[in-house]
Formats: sequence, C-alpha cells, structure tokens
Amino acid sequence: MSEQQPCRVALLGLMLESNSFAPVTTEEDYVNRVYLAGDEILTDLASSDPMLPTELRGFCKEMDSRIDWTPVPILVGLVEAGGPLDHKFFELSLNEMKKRLEAAMPLDAVYISNHGAMITTENNDPDGEIFAMVRDIVGPDVPIVVTLDLHGNVSQRMVDCADVIVAYRTNPHVDMLSRGKEAASALLELFGGIIPDVSFLRLPVTPPTVTLLTESGPYADLINYGQTLIDEDILNVSILGGFAYSDTPKNGLAIIVTARWANGAAERVARQIAERAWSDHERYTPILTPLDEAVERVLEVGRDPSLKPVILADVADNPGGGGNGNTMWIIEALHKAGATGVIAGVINDPALADEATDLGEGASFTAVFNRVEPDQFSRRFEVEAKVLRVRDGDCVGRRGFYAGRRMNLGRSVLLDLGGIQVVVISIRTQCADPMFLEMMGLDIGKARAVVVKSRGHFRAGFNEFFDHDQVIEVDAPGLTSPILSRFDFKNLPRPVFPVDQEVDWVIPA
Repeated sequence: MSEQQPCRVALLGLMLESNSFAPVTTEEDYVNRVYLAGDEILTDLASSDPMLPTELRGFCKEMDSRIDWTPVPILVGLVEAGGPLDHKFFELSLNEMKKRLEAAMPLDAVYISNHGAMITTENNDPDGEIFAMVRDIVGPDVPIVVTLDLHGNVSQRMVDCADVIVAYRTNPHVDMLSRGKEAASALLELFGGIIPDVSFLRLPVTPPTVTLLTESGPYADLINYGQTLIDEDILNVSILGGFAYSDTPKNGLAIIVTARWANGAAERVARQIAERAWSDHERYTPILTPLDEAVERVLEVGRDPSLKPVILADVADNPGGGGNGNTMWIIEALHKAGATGVIAGVINDPALADEATDLGEGASFTAVFNRVEPDQFSRRFEVEAKVLRVRDGDCVGRRGFYAGRRMNLGRSVLLDLGGIQVVVISIRTQCADPMFLEMMGLDIGKARAVVVKSRGHFRAGFNEFFDHDQVIEVDAPGLTSPILSRFDFKNLPRPVFPVDQEVDWVIPA
C-alpha cells in the first residue's frame, strides 16, 4: 500500500443463493433488483436508502471512519435467491468484472461481497471462479477480503484465493453491517502487516434451513462456542451452515478459522469447533407442524380472542431460498376451513396482480392463482375475491433483514378472499418485512393470524408482533421444504446428514 496516496480498494460482488431445483435465474432478475457498475455503485451508496448489499455499506462506512482511502467501484449484483444462474449471463458479468478490474489497476486491496451459494447452469463453483479471477489479476500480494452469507457453500478454491473470509453470524441476518465493518477491520490489519493463517474444515452435514437459527438451537450453540475461542491469535471464526438445495460437491457445514500468524492456532481452533459440531450433528433434524394442525390452530385463535395470534411460516415456499413464492396450499386450506382474521403475503403472481390492477379498487372477480402452473407445487387455485388496494410496490424496508433498503415488489394488490386478505406482488420477494403488508394499509397488530412466504428472516421483521412461541413452521409442499429426503440430489457429497442417517466421520489427520 502506498504511504503517499490514499489506498485504492476495489469493490465488487455477485450475490445469489442458488436452489438447483428452482427455475433459472436470469439477467432480468438482477436488473429488477440490483445490478450496478462503476459510479452507479457510489451513487447508490450515497443515497439515503441504498439498494446495495448491507455488508458493502458497512465495509465502506468503516473504511471511511478509519483511513484515507479511495473506493474503486467495479460491479455489484444482488438478487433474491433463485435457481442456477444462466451461465452466459454469469460469463458476461465475470468478463465485465475482469475488464473493469484490469482497468483499475494498480490496486491496494479488493473487497468481494458475495453470497457463497451460487451455481450456474454449467458451473458448481462460480464464487470460486470470481475469487480466482480477482487473484489472477491483482497477484499474490494484494489483500483480498470477502464477506459471505452463513448459507454459503465453501470450496477450497475460495479459501485459497482470499486472505480473509468473514461470514454472517446471525440468522435471521441482521449483522450484515457489522460483518462488513469486520471485513474492513481485517483489511486494515492486513495493511498493518499480519500474514493470515487459515484452517478450513468441512463436515458431512447439510443442515436444513430451519435448523440454522442463531437465537437458539444447535447452530446457535456452535456459533457462540466459536466466538469464545477468539483471542489475540485468532482474527476471525466463521461457521457456515451452507445451503443444501445448491446440491454441489462443496456442500457441507464449513468451518473457517483465520489466525493472525502461523503458530498452529487456526488449526487447533478449527478442530475444536469441528469436534463440537460433529457431536451435535443429529440435532440438525427439522421439526415442522403438519398443515391440518396449523389450520386448526388458526381456527382456534380466531374463535378465542384471549389466545395470542399466530404467524405461519410457509418454509417450503420461501423466495429467500429459491421458492416461487406462489404455492397456495396453506391459504387454500385456511379458506376451505372458513378461517377469518387472516393476512397472507406476499404471493408472487404477476398475471393476477395485473388483472386486479386493471379491474381497479372495489372490483369483485374470480381470482385465479397460478393460472399457468409453473411446477408441481404451484397448483391452480380459484376463489372469489375483491380488490381492496393497488400499489406500485416501491417501498423501503422497516425492520430486520430489509431495514433501510429500498425495495421494489412490482405491481402489487390487496385482495379480500372473505376472511383472508392476501397481498399479491409481481417481483418475487420473501415476506421478511412488515412493510410489505403495511404498505397495503394492513394493520398486522389486529390480525389473528399472518401467513408469510419466508423461512426465517420474517422473525426479525415481525418480532414486534409475534414472539417465538407464536411462530408455526408449516409442513407443506414446495421447492424449499426442509425435509431434504424429498429431493433428488445429484451432487451432494454422500453420505451426508440428514439426507443420509448413517454417517460416520472423523476429523482428518
């Protein structure tokens, strides 16, 4: 790093959590959410409600407060979890990153903001491709620091190409700003002369998403234990539960320990964490509520106002995990049972949103959900409905995962199905923020039950209305079912728990 001039740090990332069983993610998906290059990145960062990944904002904020530096914006893409990325668009993005990075040389460092669980239609490790491209351009001596989602699937190539990898520690993800700041702090230590020593271990465990909460449970215990091992030797402990639906050879609970120097501390700590993780691996077994029991619970709280209201998580159709966000199993069952006082959202059905918008507020019609069934889970559902509100879907997140982030849900409508009010949107998004319902004029505090298309991030957004004991994780069909035995995995390293029940493992010598 030059002592006379501000250090030049490149900023880049292509974030996607890929579900190999979901429809292909395309260029249009990125354009509808976030795909910015060059000065567009700096303009967004300077806005009052940026669209960019929160960790990137945290990184820049920490650098601003501690050092004279020049951010060098390259390319940043962010999209809702989906299927494999169209490989041609990945290559286009990779080449654009490469061209801009080469033009930006010389650089003093690079910060990469990726998810870590991306696959393309042709490549099982595109994150590794990006890391390797960056390393090839900047050379072996320029520091590369990375932030990853704790659902990332880590390859040896990713570890080898980066100096420091910092993963989220909270699920729901509410620590992205802090992890970005931590990555900046790590970079400053690299500038100060430390030579990191990294130990990486992967276990034959692919935890279902609902078992990876960090408030309580096996993953919470493991994350907390790892943090107790940080001392003057250890710079960072990252424990990534991974994302089983990516279905890659690099799947598996990953432990990355970064020490400030090569004195054996990184390997010692990584092995300690691995022992603890393996001793607990059978706890990563999901427990869900059958649909009929969930419906009965809603009817019960509807009849008895003295009971606490409930929130039903449609964990098997979570857009944040690649689900289409349009299955109607829960809503159809509630409607058939005559449930009242229910709010549901957000259902991704652009055709229905367009029709209701054209009809206008106050119109009654036969609403057809999934008129063209996209998969075996998203079956057609017809119901009499009234259009209560029409909106453009532009909003700013209020709490939790999306707090302070500008969002666009596309053309959005509120439909009354008689006892059930449903928010229908046009750009697939998980219902992790109460604003997605409130922008339609709904009063969540008055509902007896709320149904959300989300796996876990809704907890941080809706916890002002619902405590842990009011949450019901419903077992229904969908592309993100936590019951992993329902999926035809092709590439997972086998045997692996809990897809396989009989798994033996010892820490490699």
